[in-house]
Amino acid sequence: MSGVKCTDNTTQPSMYTEREWVRIQETEKKDIKKQRRLLLVTAALFLVTAFLVFLVYYFVLRSHDYTLFRAYNRTDSSLGAGGSLLADNVMDPFASDLCVVNGDVNPAAVSLTAYSAGVFDLNGKDALFAKDVFAHRSPASLTKIMTALVTLKYGNLDDLVTVTPIVKDIEYGSSVCDIKEGDVLSLQQLLYGMLIASGNDAAMMIAEHVGGSVENFVAMMNEEATALGATGTHFTNPHGLTDPNHYTTVYDIYLMLNAALRYDMFQDIISRKNYYAEYSRVDGTPVAVTWESTNYYYLNMAEVPDGVSIAGGKTGTTEDAGACLSIVAKDLYGNPYVAVILHSESKDTLYPEMNQLLELIGN
Repeated sequence: MSGVKCTDNTTQPSMYTEREWVRIQETEKKDIKKQRRLLLVTAALFLVTAFLVFLVYYFVLRSHDYTLFRAYNRTDSSLGAGGSLLADNVMDPFASDLCVVNGDVNPAAVSLTAYSAGVFDLNGKDALFAKDVFAHRSPASLTKIMTALVTLKYGNLDDLVTVTPIVKDIEYGSSVCDIKEGDVLSLQQLLYGMLIASGNDAAMMIAEHVGGSVENFVAMMNEEATALGATGTHFTNPHGLTDPNHYTTVYDIYLMLNAALRYDMFQDIISRKNYYAEYSRVDGTPVAVTWESTNYYYLNMAEVPDGVSIAGGKTGTTEDAGACLSIVAKDLYGNPYVAVILHSESKDTLYPEMNQLLELIGN
């Protein structure tokens, strides 16, 4: 028997009565409505979830993607000489990520003749030892930590630099890479020579090339110090040769090292015992030279205490500054520390006194 035509344009199977078929149709309509409601709810949940994910990305994750380093601009009031940043409002933004020291720390732990010294735990954000860490001292070649930081931040290490007469404008007999006027080196080579061989001639060429002039580069150094919160620092040159208006503090050296260590290139340079460089003279004659470290730990002239390894460092020595040393060291577990000494009596006292500080790390 053929089916009966229903009012909703569906054909009623002959096996169902009209009442049964109507009930089936109503049930199917209810199921369809439920499915539609479920689909709408699912779509709404998807949109809400997507919106929440966007909020998390925008306000939590993306907030950490802001550029950390601004292009150099001397007219920027937050960096320029006309800025009004003082010690109080400089240090607050950095305090959560830095060792904060208010005075001498653990003074009985070691016995030093050095004028100022400190040991800073980079992970623990704590000072293990501090002696006169805010006193103004001549830093000698520890100055080159800031010279390197400014270079890494604003320079192009692939640039080829032709050595100019400014290379001779340094104290006779001071440490040099022995580069000559007309030599052509990369900025990267100059940076290695400055930090490893402590070349004052390399520092002058770096300053002139990156800053446009040595004077402008020194202004950049001072502005960078202000930006770091190194309020006890004032530079007059890029190499650290003596000048009464050129000074820093142990704590400020820690701030500079802490900032410079963000650069892999800096970590590589200060960890090297030597560096082999090839470049050319003004007439095209090739030059090949190996610059040796000035660090006694790397020259096997001083032994490191048990439980401590040296990850890098920078030396400095002048008559006014005495013997100076900054060290990046690690304990047995690989935790990093910065140890700084300004004005030890001589290199003969410098390394035994540094070992006293390093023993605080190993204990």
